[in-house]
Amino acid sequence: MVSSESSSPSRLERILAAVIGSVIGLSILAFLAIIIASWQGFSSEDFSQGAWPAITFLPLVGLPLGFVLIIVLLVISTRRRSGGHGSS
Repeated sequence: MVSSESSSPSRLERILAAVIGSVIGLSILAFLAIIIASWQGFSSEDFSQGAWPAITFLPLVGLPLGFVLIIVLLVISTRRRSGGHGSS
């Protein structure tokens, strides 16, 4: 029997999806900023000043973190849909 409660995403799933979208979105924007800055003639020294170190570091951490969070969301969603009962 399928209840209406199990068919809609839980609050945790909605929050996790928002976090995933934010992390991956910011990482892609940072990556695009690096590409655009490189096209504008920025050198390696320019990327080591101001906010650029954080911007260059964001995709290195954000994209793998986003991937891990997608796997976590997939596991949570699969467990919820299967009834959350583990068989041992």
